[in-house]
Amino acid sequence: MLGLGIAFILLFGILILAVIVFMIVAMWKIYVKAGQEGWAAIVPIYNSYILLKIVGKPWWWLLLYLVPLVNIVFLVWTYNMLSKSFGKDEAFTAGLVILGIVFFPILGYGSAKYLGPYGDKAAFDAMNLKDFGQPE
Repeated sequence: MLGLGIAFILLFGILILAVIVFMIVAMWKIYVKAGQEGWAAIVPIYNSYILLKIVGKPWWWLLLYLVPLVNIVFLVWTYNMLSKSFGKDEAFTAGLVILGIVFFPILGYGSAKYLGPYGDKAAFDAMNLKDFGQPE
């Protein structure tokens, strides 16, 4: 009976490790699609800084992530801007917040294209005008 318990724990540990690797690779691909270095996805704190850069928000938003309750609002807001930066809508944002294990891989492995930093309107518009041959 003890051997069965150990086997279950080992199998569960391998499954958790596989999910972690799957999510790391998904975030890596999101960063690369956005023109950033993929390895930044695995460096704590720096990955949040780069995510803010991807969505077009300033570095000091990292400080807001340290304030209880405020951090939840700003993280959801960041996820919303990430969705918009890849051409997705608010429903996709809800998916990122509620079922991130499904929706982050959709961004990373799927056909979503980075449209620019949605949180910086001028940069976002400039990147999207290039696609239509408009002057910058």
